[in-house]
Amino acid sequence: MQPPDASRLDRSAERLAAKLAESTTRRSFLGRVGATVLAVAGGSAVAAAVKPDEADAFHLCGHIWTTGSCPSPNPPHSRIDRRGYPLHPSSGRRVDNLGRFVNAGGYPVDAAGNRLRGPDGALLPAAPRTRVCEDWTREQKGLRDLRTQGSWFRCCGGQIRKIVDCCSFSRRRINGDASLVGYCWGGRRVYCIMYYETGLPC
Repeated sequence: MQPPDASRLDRSAERLAAKLAESTTRRSFLGRVGATVLAVAGGSAVAAAVKPDEADAFHLCGHIWTTGSCPSPNPPHSRIDRRGYPLHPSSGRRVDNLGRFVNAGGYPVDAAGNRLRGPDGALLPAAPRTRVCEDWTREQKGLRDLRTQGSWFRCCGGQIRKIVDCCSFSRRRINGDASLVGYCWGGRRVYCIMYYETGLPC
């Protein structure tokens, strides 16, 4: 038996997501969607679902049909430090709001850590470096009620990755479809997600 067409499967998942999103938490929602999709799809979809730590290409650590990443200086994924400030996705180094590497003082530096200079030879000044959820996403998307709230964990590349929810009162998430309660509280729902590499082996 041939596996179903991928675009048809995506459309089915989106319809199912819209029906379930308004009244479920992330855990029960993903469980119900996963059970339905795996029952229908079989084959390669099952293989992807059972190897989440090897499926980075889908989104973050194998999350398929999930909330998109928050806007950040270095898209497509929003990597943050413990306080919610942006880090470069692959190197984990501090970046400013222009996406440049910065030193501990906030001044832009090159890959070797040397201060950057402008065309006139003068050292470049520091640019702002703001929190991805409360500041960057707020400015980019015009939402004033954003808060970093819930989190959950996955094993990615041999270490524990902390996935962090950026929550809002909006009934629409960054994807444009219905938002889930997820691990948000106080009436907020998941708007977009970020991640933090804990460095803990798994």
